[in-house]
Amino acid sequence: MAKRNNENLSISDALKEFVETNRLEKGLNKVNVAEAWANLMGNGVNNYTTSVNLERETLYVQLSSSVLREELSYGKAKIITMLNEELGKEIIKKLVLR
Repeated sequence: MAKRNNENLSISDALKEFVETNRLEKGLNKVNVAEAWANLMGNGVNNYTTSVNLERETLYVQLSSSVLREELSYGKAKIITMLNEELGKEIIKKLVLR
């Protein structure tokens, strides 16, 4: 357990410290990336998305439509940029559409 600080901390600072202490950032990034994908892509793409997984710095997206997969493959760099902007930090460096 971490030492208790006698100084007053804001809730956001306390949560950041908790996440860093318990090494929870990777798990939170996975959840945040899935939410960012759902928000940015909209219902049209989400209806054909079967899974979104983040492993290291690569985002694996499983799609049930080969036509949609081909269309999205043309804009991979833009999708990566948009997702990283939504997340507020550079988490994704590679996008794999399956």
